[in-house]
Parts: sequence; C-alpha cells; structure tokens
Amino acid sequence: KKAAMALAELILNQYAKDSLDIIAFGNDVWPVTIEELPYLKVGPYHTNTLGGLQLARHLLQRKKHANKQILMITDGKPSAMYENGKLYKNSFGLDRKIVNKVLNEARACRKESITITTFMIAQDPYLKQFVEEFTEANQGKAFYTGLKGLGQMIFEDYEKNKKKNIR
Repeated sequence: KKAAMALAELILNQYAKDSLDIIAFGNDVWPVTIEELPYLKVGPYHTNTLGGLQLARHLLQRKKHANKQILMITDGKPSAMYENGKLYKNSFGLDRKIVNKVLNEARACRKESITITTFMIAQDPYLKQFVEEFTEANQGKAFYTGLKGLGQMIFEDYEKNKKKNIR
C-alpha cells in the first residue's frame, strides 16, 4: 500500500499527464481508487494473477498514452482464475492450467506493447522460476526483493522508464 501511495503521489505531482490505475487481486479482482488505498485489506486469499492482468490490459487498451506498463507487486503464485464463471483454485504448487493462462496473458500484453515489471517479494525458488518464465513471455523485467526497499525500487524503475521514453 505504501509503495502504491508513494507512486501515486509521484505521478500526480511530477507526471500529471500520466495515469495510474490500481488493481487488487486475490480470489477476485477489483480496481482500487487512490482514496481507498489506505484502507485496502488483504487476506488469506488465492492469487488471481490472470484476472488482474486481464483487467489491467483492458484498462490500458482504453488509454491514449504511448507508454503502457504494468507494475505488478506480488508475494504469491498464480493460484486462482475464473473458468466458465466459476472460481478455479489450486494452492498446491504451480498448477500448469493456471500458469499457462497467465503466460498467455503476458504474451497478449506484449503483443499490445504493454510491458510488465514484476516486483516479487517472495524468495521461493519455484516461484522465482515462474517469474522468470513469466518475464520471458512478456519480455518485461523482474525484481526479486523483500518489502524493505520495495518503494525505492519501484520509483527507480518508473523514473528510468520515463527517461528512456522521453528521448
């Protein structure tokens, strides 16, 4: 929450032409306003990474900005998705059915020139392997970190990307 609030402050004050949409994803996926962010509660949910990415991509499709990117902060593995209107979930290991759908969505974002930068705040080797596969599918970037220093990493990446696209 703190990192998202700080990023919102940066964008509103220094990059007023940019926009920021915040999406929370657990079992369900929902947009969160900047005003709601301090009160956002996370709980013992599964991680519907697919739904979060799909909503982000659909929101970005409507934007006129040249630089479209998703900054995804996650501490979990993709463990849920909606299939035929029902929540399909599996907390045990990496479910290839879910993982393959997430990788397909990463590729769909890449085809639409939407880059994804993943900030992974877990250190499990099998989750790192998933993030590497995900990053390759999108041709994005991944940072492996803990909560300490996360905000600074996000700022640096955002600023670096802004400078790269201004030239």
